[in-house]
Amino acid sequence: MTNNIKLGLKENWKQFTLLVIVNGFVGGMIGMERSIFPQFAELEFGVASKTAILSFITAFGITKAIANYYTGRLANKFGRKNLLLFGWLIAIPIPFMLIYAHNWSFVILANVLLGISQGLTWSSTVVMKIDLVGEKDRGFAMGLNEFAGYFAVGIVAFLTGYIANTYGITPYPFYIGIFISIIGFILTALWVKDTRVFAHKESVTDNTPQLDNVFWETTFKNKTLSSVTQAGLVNNLNDGMIWGLLPIVLMSLNYNNENIGVVTAIYPTVWGIGQLFTGKMSDHYSKKAMLFWGMFLQGLAILLIPFSSGFYILSLISAILGLGTALVYPTFLSTIASATSPRQRAESIGSFRLWRDLGYAFGAILSGITADLLGISFAIFLIGGLTIISSLIIKFRMPEQIKSIKECIEVEEVKKAIKANKKIQIIDVRNKEEYEQAHIPNALNISLQELKYKISQLDKNVQFVIACGKGGGRSADGAKLLKEFGLNAIWLCGGTNKWLKIEK
Repeated sequence: MTNNIKLGLKENWKQFTLLVIVNGFVGGMIGMERSIFPQFAELEFGVASKTAILSFITAFGITKAIANYYTGRLANKFGRKNLLLFGWLIAIPIPFMLIYAHNWSFVILANVLLGISQGLTWSSTVVMKIDLVGEKDRGFAMGLNEFAGYFAVGIVAFLTGYIANTYGITPYPFYIGIFISIIGFILTALWVKDTRVFAHKESVTDNTPQLDNVFWETTFKNKTLSSVTQAGLVNNLNDGMIWGLLPIVLMSLNYNNENIGVVTAIYPTVWGIGQLFTGKMSDHYSKKAMLFWGMFLQGLAILLIPFSSGFYILSLISAILGLGTALVYPTFLSTIASATSPRQRAESIGSFRLWRDLGYAFGAILSGITADLLGISFAIFLIGGLTIISSLIIKFRMPEQIKSIKECIEVEEVKKAIKANKKIQIIDVRNKEEYEQAHIPNALNISLQELKYKISQLDKNVQFVIACGKGGGRSADGAKLLKEFGLNAIWLCGGTNKWLKIEK
């Protein structure tokens, strides 16, 4: 089934490009609300409390986080495309609900649906792109994905701000959402293909050890995964604050809707465009360093906001914030993907995105309550300080080496793979006499001394499992030799003795 499947960006550029376009439409649905919602709340519904205004972000963040998690859990069972389609179906009524809303509770309900839709659609496109490209261009792929999404956020935020300034807060800005949701659904239904088979292909040759408990390891235990997860949460915590409070700060400085739209749009636009470069950087440079400096730049930019009032200074701060976020966003995903096996990747990404997008809710609640009790400036200082602390956790907790490679493969894993008709060949590297005394059924006997002369005869598309008597001696040397010649090889834990003992 996977014989004709090829991993890679060039090999799958048509489907990949389509998914980039689809994710642009996904991002546009958030941009519809980005620059106008505080004014929409105050002017249309008389909601003045910062906590109440930010309640729409809280509803969005919680539901998106939960949808992220279950998209990761269910991606292998129901298929990525089916979840993506379902997300678009949920998105279609949202702009109509905002246009015809008669009270603030109805607006909150619309944002609950928006959160579910975003979790299903964005998580699906992330996993599908990772499936397609394999390991080589994973960071670049995530950069393109997040560029499309957040560039669209910025463009649509600017457009809705401009339209609101020209024609009023409602209904015209929400017409953009109607167009986006319908076109997104049509593109997905007609041309997007499911990518589960690509993940199966990669799992044949991937040696990354599987996690005992994906949620627990991603959240707390694994130093790499948990460091990335806390940074993701704090990143969206400060994004939730910026989303809700920055327009209010600009309104207090007497900025009109068009200028508010410009300043608020610079941040996601730089964030989006920057990922075209930072995604590729994460394939070649230290992911840990990129995550540290990205979070540190964000915290610094946020701390400068209360000291600024000029249009150009605030625009520069918005750009620095966007740059910091661009450094971390594709790096989050490529790091999670690198540190997990293909079989568990969707669930680990879902767990990460659960916590990351709960940051929206935490940020909205924390900054809203703090702003109401102590003032907006204090709320901004608090969020900026938490972002700096997050960067220090990355620096001191996260290991430099991302990928943990399993040295050997367990007998049970090999048997399961063989039953699943995976392309696996066991090579017994003992001498002929040892082999004839007892050996694994269907194992090919090539002694370690002869192995290097037979390499040219071996199929590079096969996963080789190297066995000796007890495992770890000649088998480890044999696996190392095959890897040096570019073949996929790993030695068998416990060797022939363990295999035959289990069979008894």
